[in-house]
Amino acid sequence: MGFVIAIDGPAASGKGSIAAKLGQRLGLPVLDTGLLYRGVGVAAQRAGVDLGDGAAAGAIARRLRLDDLESPDLRTAAASEAASRVAVHPEVRQALLDFQRAFAAREPGAILDGRDIGTVVAPEAPCKLFVTASPEVRAQRRHAQLLSQNHPSTYEAVLDDIHRRDERDGGRAAAPLRRAADAVLLETSDLDIDHAFDAALRIVETSRGRWDKS
Repeated sequence: MGFVIAIDGPAASGKGSIAAKLGQRLGLPVLDTGLLYRGVGVAAQRAGVDLGDGAAAGAIARRLRLDDLESPDLRTAAASEAASRVAVHPEVRQALLDFQRAFAAREPGAILDGRDIGTVVAPEAPCKLFVTASPEVRAQRRHAQLLSQNHPSTYEAVLDDIHRRDERDGGRAAAPLRRAADAVLLETSDLDIDHAFDAALRIVETSRGRWDKS
C-alpha cells in the first residue's frame, strides 16, 4: 500500500473539499466514497427499487463502475438522502468495500473521503483525519451550496436533514460513522476552506514524515 490518506466525517463538514485540494497539491487520486452510495441510491430509484430493500440495493452496488460517478444527478439533495438510506445496508457496504480497497491500493497512494475509511476501508492508512463541524455550520454550508446550484432550499429543512443523517450514519449497525482511535480531529466550524486545507496539509505532512521514516 502506498501513502493513503483516510478522511472521515459527517455531511458538509468540509472533508470533500479538503480531499480535493489535497489531491491537487499532492498529485494523488481522490475518491469521494459518498458518490458510490449516491450512485447506488440514484440507480435504485431509477430502477424502481425500494431503498429499504438491502438485497436489491446490494445487487445494484455490485454493478457500479467508476464512470457511473460522473453523473450530475449524484450532486443533488435527493441523491444525498438516497445515499444515506442505502448506506445502512450491509449488502451495499460489502459490495462497495472491494471497490474502495482496490482504489486505496493504488501506487504511490490515494486519498479517500467518506464515513468509514479509517475504521473499515483502510484501517492501516498511515494518515487519518476526522473532519467535523457543528450541525448548524454544516447546515449553513449545505444550504448555501444548494442555493448556488439553483436548488430550492431553506436553512431549517437542511438542518433537519443534517440531524437525520447524523443519527442514521452514527446509529447504523454496519460501519457506523465514528472517529478512528488514531485519526486526527480537525474541527472546521470556525475555518474557511483555505484555513481548513492548511490545517489538513500540516497533519498530512506530519504523517508523511513518520511514514517515510518507517
